[in-house]
Amino acid sequence: MEHKNGGIIIETERCILAKIKIDDFEDVKKIFVNDLVRRYLGGVIPEEHTRTKFIETLNRSQIESHFWVVRLKMNNQFIGLISLDKHVDGGIEVSYELLPTWWRAGYATEILSQVIDFAFNDLEISRVLAETQTANASSCRLLERIGMKLERKVQRFGAEQAIYSIEKADSTVPRL
Repeated sequence: MEHKNGGIIIETERCILAKIKIDDFEDVKKIFVNDLVRRYLGGVIPEEHTRTKFIETLNRSQIESHFWVVRLKMNNQFIGLISLDKHVDGGIEVSYELLPTWWRAGYATEILSQVIDFAFNDLEISRVLAETQTANASSCRLLERIGMKLERKVQRFGAEQAIYSIEKADSTVPRL
């Protein structure tokens, strides 16, 4: 992990995670308007609201949270977003959104492992949460695969949500 121009950069085997910046709008918009990505996240963000949503994300990243764009090392291609942000119930939540082209190729496992490692070791956070719809079976399996445990289920945002957690003391997150 290194700091460049005030932004935290995290590297994985195949990816670079760079703090979100204003120039990332067109790439991030691809996430906001993709119906497959947004299927379990409340639906597509209407085109006319994408800039407002992006600016809110950018502002939160500069003040209290960490939002990174994920790009391939080999060609700098944008593949998604990952964040550490406040969870609605308190605590810190890791959240991720990858474009469908990059699903089921190990990228989510790779970036999640590094960001959780960053939370534990650089930010000294002892516990990280993740929330996903129970209907999103792929996401539930992914969270379990990286060592997160199902903590509880809640009804929120019009669907059943699964709240997962991992603690530093119990962490078996593989270092990639």
